[in-house]
Amino acid sequence: MKILITPRSFTSISDKPIKMLTEKGYEIQINNTGRPYKKEEMLNLIRDVDGIIIGIDELSAEIIEEANELKVISKYGIGLDNIDINMATNKKIVVTNTPTANVDAVADLAFGLILSLARRVPEADQKTKSGKWEKIIGKSVWEKTLGIIGLGKIGRQVAKRAQGFEMRILAFDIVKDKKFAQKYGVKYVDLEKLLQKSDYISIHIPLNDDTRGMISYRELGKIKKEAFLINTSRGGIVDEEALYDALRNNKLRGAALDVYENEPIQETPLKELNNVIMTPHIGAYTEEAIENMGIQAAQSLIDVLEGREPQNRVN
Repeated sequence: MKILITPRSFTSISDKPIKMLTEKGYEIQINNTGRPYKKEEMLNLIRDVDGIIIGIDELSAEIIEEANELKVISKYGIGLDNIDINMATNKKIVVTNTPTANVDAVADLAFGLILSLARRVPEADQKTKSGKWEKIIGKSVWEKTLGIIGLGKIGRQVAKRAQGFEMRILAFDIVKDKKFAQKYGVKYVDLEKLLQKSDYISIHIPLNDDTRGMISYRELGKIKKEAFLINTSRGGIVDEEALYDALRNNKLRGAALDVYENEPIQETPLKELNNVIMTPHIGAYTEEAIENMGIQAAQSLIDVLEGREPQNRVN
């Protein structure tokens, strides 16, 4: 069996995931380019592999069509927007992901960004290191209102963290977990009310046709001018031009982004603004999460190749 591994962090923390594969005698090809594979590279690499552990590299219908031997696509992470699930299903290729491996890591980052925005931590760091000694006045998080867009696995963990700050928690989601909401004091509201009432808004939904551009000019116009927006889910959910306009014209106090419409991020006017924090899609990147994602992705791939039903099949 020939296996392609594209995530650059797959072997960076632990050797357990790769040992799981080598012990099976698989022929393994690892991405050593230091970047996601380009479309042309994937078209060539995919042709004769039996299984792939995929990161954020493109697996479009055109690429999957070239996969003559492929039996399993094991996503190293949660988001599936880079994989054409329909084409994979049509070709009877099993698709899996690792929905629980990085939940706490992303939730930690989301809440860390909330605190960093509130207390202007990056600005304070830069000024102090440059020799300035200023009293930088921030905003409180304690007993403020947190709006969570998407109360799934990660959204629920963010809500739990917010409890420690005695925040009022609003949530918008199509599927309502009433038992969780009652236990943790979460109030479900529609999107408009969430935008209007929240001091901090954290996004935790997948990117699909329904959510692409979900937060644009109209939605940003509903948010309080003193509010902050945090996105650690997928970049295409937030219209970056609309966000830039809102931040530049003080229609929104600040934003923190870990994800972008195009990654790796190239030139964007968002970089010019002092009221936005930008991180390079590191939500899942803790030592613990990387090891867990690797183990889960490897096990799912092995299960399919050995004829067993994988734990987290998505098609």
